[in-house]
Amino acid sequence: MTRYDDAVIFATVEQQYEKRKAERTYQVLKLRSEAGAFFYMTAPAALRNLQGYAVRVWLRTDRLDFRHYLSGFFAHGAVDAVLPRRQWKFRAGEWFAAQHDEGRSGALFAALFTATPLPTELRTSLGQLGISHLLAISGFHLGLLSVLLFTLLRFPYRALQSRWFPWRNAHRDLFAVTAMILLGYALFLQLPPSVLRAFAMMLIGFFLYDRGLRLLSFQSLFIAAVLLIAIWPRLLFSVGFCLSVAGVYYIFLFLHTFADRGKIFTFVGMHVWVYLMMLPIALTIFGTFSALHPLSILWTMLFIPFYPLTLLLHAAGAGGVLDAPIVWILELPVSAVRVEAGWWLLISWGALSLLALPSKTVKMLLPFLATAVFVGAVYQVA
Repeated sequence: MTRYDDAVIFATVEQQYEKRKAERTYQVLKLRSEAGAFFYMTAPAALRNLQGYAVRVWLRTDRLDFRHYLSGFFAHGAVDAVLPRRQWKFRAGEWFAAQHDEGRSGALFAALFTATPLPTELRTSLGQLGISHLLAISGFHLGLLSVLLFTLLRFPYRALQSRWFPWRNAHRDLFAVTAMILLGYALFLQLPPSVLRAFAMMLIGFFLYDRGLRLLSFQSLFIAAVLLIAIWPRLLFSVGFCLSVAGVYYIFLFLHTFADRGKIFTFVGMHVWVYLMMLPIALTIFGTFSALHPLSILWTMLFIPFYPLTLLLHAAGAGGVLDAPIVWILELPVSAVRVEAGWWLLISWGALSLLALPSKTVKMLLPFLATAVFVGAVYQVA
C-alpha cells in the first residue's frame, strides 16, 4: 500500500508574528484549513505580511495523527502560492482600526468586533490586566448584541404589527430576525467556538422559553455542548469552547445557589462569583497574575454599557472618541508574576465543580476554596 507523506492544501493565514530563537529570526504562521483545522508552520523572516490572505501550502503529514488534526498541530512545510483574496473580517478590522489614531486602540477594537488576532504585546498586557475575555468574542458579546438588536427592532416592528399583522407573535418574529443577524455575524467571524456555543444555547434557550419550560437549565448547557462536539469534534480540544462552557456553568450555579436575591446583589455577586470560580482554571492555563487582575470584575461590569456604545460610535464613524480612556487603562503600571499552578489544580477543581451540582455542601465550599486560591495568588504578587 502506498503511503503519502505530503499534502497540498488551501488555508487562510489567521495570524503571523516574528520569533527569535538563538541567533535565528523567522516568522510563525497560524493557519486555518478549508476544513476548519488549525495548524502552525514557520516561514522565512523576509516573508511579507499575509495575515488574512488565502494561501496554498505544502505540508509534511507523515507524523500527523487524528488527535493532533483535531487539536491543532505544527507542520513542516512551505507557502507555495498566495491567492489574491483576503477574508472580509480582516478588511472590516482595518475599517474599525482606521477610526483610531492610536495603534493599540485600533487593534483592540478590530479584535473586539471582527475577532482578528491581537499583537503579542497587547495580548500580554490584556492578560496581565485580567481582561482578555472581554476581547475574545463569546456568548457575553452575543448576549449584549441580541439585547441591542431586539431593542432597535422592537419599535419599528410594533408600529408595523399594529397596522398590518396584529395576529403575529412579536417575540417569535423578533427572535427569528435577531437570530438570523447573529448567525450571519457568527459565519462572518468563521464560527469561533465560544460564539458557536452561545448561539446554540440561545436557540435552545428560546425553544424552552417559548414552550414555558425552565430556561436556566444545566440540561440545556449539556445538550448544547454535547451536540456541538458531536458535530464538530475539534471543539473538545478548543480552550475557548471549554472556557465558554465553564463560564456558563458557573453562572447557572450562582443563579441556582442564590435564587430570589435582589437585582444589585445578583449583578455584582455574579461577577465576583464567576471571577473567583474561573480563577483556578485561568491560573492553570495562562499562569499569570497581577495586583490589577482583580479589577477585571469592575471592567467586566462596565463593559456591559461600553460594548454597545462603542459599536454605535464606530457605526457613526466616531470610534476614536474613547481612545483616551482605553490608552489610560493599557498604560496602567502592571507588575505581573508567573503563578505555578499544576494541572492537579485544574483536575481537582473541575471535579469539585461537577460535584457541586448534586451536593449542597460542596457548592457552599467552592467559594471558600476559590478565595483561598485568590489569596495565594495575591500573596505571590506581594
